[in-house]
Amino acid sequence: MTELLSNFLAGQWQTGSGTGAALFDPVLGTELVRVDATGLDLAAGFAFAREQGGAALRALTYRERAAMLAAAVKVLQANRDAYYEIATANSGTVKNDSAVDIDGGIFTLGTYAKLGETLGERNYMLDGEAARLGKDPLFQSQHVLVPTRGVALFINAFNFPSWGLWEKAAPALLSGVPVIVKPATAAAWLTQRMVKDVVDAGIFPPGALSVVCGSSAGLMDALQTFDVVSFTGSAETAAVIRSHPAVAQRFVRVNIEADSVNSALLLPDAAPGSEAFDLLAKEVVREMTVKSGQKCTAIRRIFVPEASYDAAAQAISARLAKTTVGNPRNDAVRMGALVNRAQLASVREGLAYLQQQALTLHDGATHTLVDADPAIACCIGPSLLGVRDADGADRVHDTEVFGPVATLLPYRDTAHALALVRRGQGSLVASVYGADPSTLAATALQLADSHGRVHVISPDVAQLHTGHGNVMPQSLHGGPGRAGGGEELGGLRALGFYHRRSAVQASTAVLAALGS
Repeated sequence: MTELLSNFLAGQWQTGSGTGAALFDPVLGTELVRVDATGLDLAAGFAFAREQGGAALRALTYRERAAMLAAAVKVLQANRDAYYEIATANSGTVKNDSAVDIDGGIFTLGTYAKLGETLGERNYMLDGEAARLGKDPLFQSQHVLVPTRGVALFINAFNFPSWGLWEKAAPALLSGVPVIVKPATAAAWLTQRMVKDVVDAGIFPPGALSVVCGSSAGLMDALQTFDVVSFTGSAETAAVIRSHPAVAQRFVRVNIEADSVNSALLLPDAAPGSEAFDLLAKEVVREMTVKSGQKCTAIRRIFVPEASYDAAAQAISARLAKTTVGNPRNDAVRMGALVNRAQLASVREGLAYLQQQALTLHDGATHTLVDADPAIACCIGPSLLGVRDADGADRVHDTEVFGPVATLLPYRDTAHALALVRRGQGSLVASVYGADPSTLAATALQLADSHGRVHVISPDVAQLHTGHGNVMPQSLHGGPGRAGGGEELGGLRALGFYHRRSAVQASTAVLAALGS
């Protein structure tokens, strides 16, 4: 029998009492490891984190916590090779795609280590300036931010087992809040290994960092009023979390990142053959193929002027045709596998659903798999769909196929384009392509109300921009509406979720002592 991965809870490594769920190589089909949380005393584990880990973290200053993050970065960097091996075996990703997750997670952790340095030797933050409460300035009000006296539960998705952990854990730990992470079962191995390496290094106080692999049953039940929960996944599961008594009755603070039908918009001034047009085609293909399209920020809808529709279809299809798909261990392969058979079936089903209203401009089935058995490997080629009637095809605006699938849609004018983009009902990110700064700026502001991030690509930043789908720790990650309404990252803004704001009303002398 394959190895049963341990859980770290209540300051000790524990194995579940069941046989566990098997994790498989999505290309070779071989069983890798098993995960199980059966029989764990979750209430005791949460209490230990809340009381022991939380108290120890809150006693430290931001600068001391930042130093711990920096130490964790060194441990993770020393073990990068092992993480890449796990990613290849468990997620089926090529090296560049693994880097987005592994190195992206480590970079984010390092960024918060540096940000924490700027917060100094306090363990609370002032929020704004003191305000008079009357004519006499002797008695004033000062808002403060203090870390919540609870735990942060992270219920993460399968597509980013490294980055999904550290982009949440970094601001939580820096805030002084202990972390319990529940990785998605399908790709839990990498998360568990990273936590193990950091725990074994003895960097954080006992209870500050825990991991529970396997079923999520009982985790929400263990939450108490001052805990927080952050979820990344489907809208259906998000609805279950929001209706759980922990949230609905005990008022646990919740952050949700759910479905997102993200867009790329080519402005009318970017005619075929222009640099902005070529940048769109290049970025669309990158977003469709990186991690086999298994990114919450990937481009799902591509909006172009009616006159550019055919040229865009040809340009994107030509680039997609060059994409080699198959075993990530083969150097010739540029796009690996989906995470498992269930995800493969889901993508095929979603693709067929969209094809009932859309034409197939580039058929992923034309890609011959490299060094992989199609009967076993969870690989699928990238498919570009097209719809001439962008108003009538409702499915492409409502359905996110979580794989290498995107749909090209024409628009009449800018007002029509913006209305079509908004039919996504709120998204994590939209990217805009053009050359005129004024038009790009105006369009970005028009899209800002319904998107967590607007990525503007013009020829002058062709070699500088960070990518439509790359989430940088300095920028907000989240989105309104169907994207979940959550907010993560955004530099020090991320710490707000893990702090409680309170107004201290006192004499100027007392408030001066707060600021000293």
